[in-house]
Amino acid sequence: MKDELIQKITNKQAQVGVIGLGYVGLPLLVEFASKGFRAIGFEVDETKAKHINEGHSYIGDVPATRLNEMVKSERLRATTDFNNLADCDVIIICVPTPLRKTKEPDVSYILAAAEEIQKRLRRGQLIILESTTYPGTTDEVLLPMFEETGLKLDEDFLLAFSPERVDPGNPQFMTHNIPKVVGGVTPDSTVAAAHLYSQIVNDVHAVTSARVAEAAKLLENTFRAVNIGMANEMARLCYALNIDTWEVIRAAATKPFGFMAFYPGPGIGGHCIPLDPHYLSWKARQHGFDSRFISLAEEVNSRMPEHVVQLVADGLNDEEKAVKGSNVLLLGVAYKRDVDDVRESPALSIIDRLRAKGANVRYHDPFVKEVRFDDAHIEASGEPLSSLPLTDEELKSTDCVIIVTDHSEIDYKRVCSLVPLIVDTRNALNGEVRSASKARVIRL
Repeated sequence: MKDELIQKITNKQAQVGVIGLGYVGLPLLVEFASKGFRAIGFEVDETKAKHINEGHSYIGDVPATRLNEMVKSERLRATTDFNNLADCDVIIICVPTPLRKTKEPDVSYILAAAEEIQKRLRRGQLIILESTTYPGTTDEVLLPMFEETGLKLDEDFLLAFSPERVDPGNPQFMTHNIPKVVGGVTPDSTVAAAHLYSQIVNDVHAVTSARVAEAAKLLENTFRAVNIGMANEMARLCYALNIDTWEVIRAAATKPFGFMAFYPGPGIGGHCIPLDPHYLSWKARQHGFDSRFISLAEEVNSRMPEHVVQLVADGLNDEEKAVKGSNVLLLGVAYKRDVDDVRESPALSIIDRLRAKGANVRYHDPFVKEVRFDDAHIEASGEPLSSLPLTDEELKSTDCVIIVTDHSEIDYKRVCSLVPLIVDTRNALNGEVRSASKARVIRL
């Protein structure tokens, strides 16, 4: 079976299906189509499917011109009809994997996708899970579901895991030049999945099992979370000691070995870094292992919004103003620079905490028109907010600006000339801007 499928892949006769057309799935779908494969995307959201079929991209990393070209060539289409899964030789699952309120893994989206596949599973198919999850999901959860159909692994179908590694908003690294880790439940599955990705990715790294691939993904982001936690703790210490955190990091980074620079911030956001370590620590607990580094990093990082609010309060106090009644403007609410993604953004927690203290909070973000708040995570009213134009009048009426996300298109010099107090959580203001600034600048 493996050899038959590999031949189909080599000849571009294999049809590739991708379930979930978000930040991971849509770029992947476009990449397969651009390399000559027939690619079909599966979505539960009819609006998304309609946009794709009209050539309209809702993902910044997927240019509309490129998407439209693939649609017009009839190599790419989207559908909400999961019966089309039966026509696919390869099915890749790219659905969200959030956490429950208890900080335990929520694999319900994976299960829902797997159930749709299970209903239509046929001989000759390769199924690949890309959604981030705990080690063991592919062979402990998916494999039994698919074998319930009576079909047998290796004889009838193949199964593998390959973690997504997208970095939204980073034009330097796209689908084709990000190395791909691949681990199959069996050696045949590994070989077939690795061959598939080699058609669209420059570098494929095969590992011995799906579990290894699952664990590798979690290690990548846990490594980042732990080191960001260290940088955040150092920032709080430097603030207490009246030392420039960023100068300390620059000095340490001159060492050509044994040091990798990580930088502090207002907290961690996005779909991966705030969530993935919890998948690893949850699995560790199942085996009686206490992952203390992970827990400590989560504790430090989750307290950063509170620290930012304290910096605002300290700055306003020095101006003989209270947080209550002050006009506070956030620059940026997306979790990172030049993207429209607010998932797990620390800005939401900062807004909530400031509101709870009675501040009049507004925000400007050229990428995010509106933010909404989950009632489970708020202390204040939770009313939605809309992005305001960054006018001179708006800035002049502001008591404190917080740079939460350092978007490239914001004119920071103008901001510095019109507001009395700035809390810079991203080192967005260089030395030249700070020295010329009329505003008092407080940095992490």
